[in-house]
Amino acid sequence: MMLPFLDVFRRSFTQAVSTEFVGIANYKTVFMNDAFRLAVKNTARFTVVCLPLLIILGLVTALLLTGLKQAQVLKSAFLFPMAMPAATVVLIWKMVFDENGLLNLATGKNTDFMGTGLAFWVLVFSYVWKNLGYTVVLWMAGILSIPSDIIEAGRVDGAGKSRIFFSIMFPELKGVLYTITVLSFLNSFKVFREAYLVAGPYPHESMYLLQHLFNNWFTYLELDKMAAAAVCIGSVLFVVILLFQKLWEEGGESE
Repeated sequence: MMLPFLDVFRRSFTQAVSTEFVGIANYKTVFMNDAFRLAVKNTARFTVVCLPLLIILGLVTALLLTGLKQAQVLKSAFLFPMAMPAATVVLIWKMVFDENGLLNLATGKNTDFMGTGLAFWVLVFSYVWKNLGYTVVLWMAGILSIPSDIIEAGRVDGAGKSRIFFSIMFPELKGVLYTITVLSFLNSFKVFREAYLVAGPYPHESMYLLQHLFNNWFTYLELDKMAAAAVCIGSVLFVVILLFQKLWEEGGESE
């Protein structure tokens, strides 16, 4: 499993065509590249905005659905966006957010959503809409696995809803929170397909992500820069996931 990554690591120190060893020259080129810095900034911003939004919305929705009799039916409905093909999602995007789309017709305006800074928030909306379903399902599974006796004991002792949630339910949901956080973090790098199909390889700068950059470099066979950037991004992802794990392990030990 590590062999392909080791090969990429080796290639990050060589030229793409001649395979001549160039040391850290590729890394210098990558970090001095304006497109790379823009893509990193937008990807980090997208992740920081989407993760808390998705996790909190999923938890609130799961808490509201848990007490309903139709919870199973509604839970299945939330998973529907994940089953939709990317081409269908793109069609919905264009129907709603195009200059002549439904949103502009409803508001009577002529806003260019995909050609301004609003494109970033359209991307955020699409990500949350598509990934909310599995988040709700995972939260509901965690909530329903909590023994009802513990919750009833808290109510008998006079604890309110907020006290029951933060003191009884939330500590039991930390494992679910870790799983959702890691999955959502990884899925935030998969939004590229829809963004590419809607806006092409060079979208508005507010939604120019790392995936756009890698796709454009691959088109021009700039494999040396791709290798160096891949090593950097892969290392960051590995460290972030290790930090997530360490935080949750420390949180579990402190209970």
